[in-house]
Amino acid sequence: MGGRLTRMRKRWVWVHRWLGLLMAAFLVVVGLTGSLLAFNTELERVFAPQLFAQPRAITTLDLATLAERAQQLVPEARVQAVTLTEPDQVSVWFEPPKDPLTGREAPLGFTEFFVDPWTGLELGRRNRGELSSGVVNLMPFIYEIHWTLLMSSVGQWTLGLVALLWSIDCFVAFYLTLPAGTSGFWRRWKPAWMVKRGASTFRLNFDLHRAGGLWVWALLFVFAWSSVMMNIRPVYEPVMRTLFDYRSPLQSLDRPLPEPRLHPRLNWHEAQVTGRQLMAEQAGLHGFRVGMPLSLMYFPEAGSYLYEVRGSDDLFERAPKGGGTSVVFDGDTGELRELSRPTGERLGNTIESWLYALHMARIFGRIYQVLVCFTGLVVAMLSVTGVYIWLRKRGARA
Repeated sequence: MGGRLTRMRKRWVWVHRWLGLLMAAFLVVVGLTGSLLAFNTELERVFAPQLFAQPRAITTLDLATLAERAQQLVPEARVQAVTLTEPDQVSVWFEPPKDPLTGREAPLGFTEFFVDPWTGLELGRRNRGELSSGVVNLMPFIYEIHWTLLMSSVGQWTLGLVALLWSIDCFVAFYLTLPAGTSGFWRRWKPAWMVKRGASTFRLNFDLHRAGGLWVWALLFVFAWSSVMMNIRPVYEPVMRTLFDYRSPLQSLDRPLPEPRLHPRLNWHEAQVTGRQLMAEQAGLHGFRVGMPLSLMYFPEAGSYLYEVRGSDDLFERAPKGGGTSVVFDGDTGELRELSRPTGERLGNTIESWLYALHMARIFGRIYQVLVCFTGLVVAMLSVTGVYIWLRKRGARA
């Protein structure tokens, strides 16, 4: 029995070693960039202060008015979405015009556009992630490294597959810290959580690798699986449907019309009124409270509007951006197509909302932000110490 357990353990050591070596360089990159992105908004205010408005005593403009004013600022394109990304910043997304001869989208010269929530005046525009534009793009550049390795969809899928292997390796690594057998289990497992003082360089690296992974194991798995969620949905969603009661978010928008409906009957103001009415009705039916409006979007492919608010079921607490309660409705008739709540309906979707909030450091305040920043450094450290341990053992065998 003991020999079989030893052989099995050796096989899992082999799996952990080669998964770790395969992932090491990627995890160093995402760990270090993730540490910075834990304070993304704060650093954006340092490097791109012009993209944030000066707060005023008056109330902010409503989303529909902001959409109309943005449309006047960029008349050659069509406003697709208006989102209160921060209390002092509104992001506007435009659908680029199409060349009538080729049918291809004509470049606008920017990918991000920001307006003042109080006046609707332009704060700035930028091509997201292009570092040649200066420090105004520093944080988006770091974000693109973190998400796609600056390789667009290829990098996104690559990191998604790395995250999938990382999710599996989290359980392999945890198993390898456990002592063989159950006799004196806790006494024998205790050293795995500790770093021995005055030890050799090899022992120090080994202890840091093992104990570091144990102390933040839960967060490591959260970041690994949430990275699968963000990068490779075709893998993530079937797993969640198998394990939990889960429905793909905003499923109604995944059913496109035969032809895009570019000009809905409801204009921005009418859509805003309809969204408010539908949200109030759904709040009464499902027992949640409605807070500030966050976003108003139109999807021509589905012929639908999305109206998002801060609701009592939401998790995000540090900024309005993301994680809200939304309704989707027909752009011509105003008929409700879908209500989406972050928590309280399906267990799988509630878990997904928690994964987003934890990964993006949008919950539990400043202390959790610091913890996320620290965990990113731990991820990089685990990769470096793992490679060091392999090199030393390889040298000893040679």
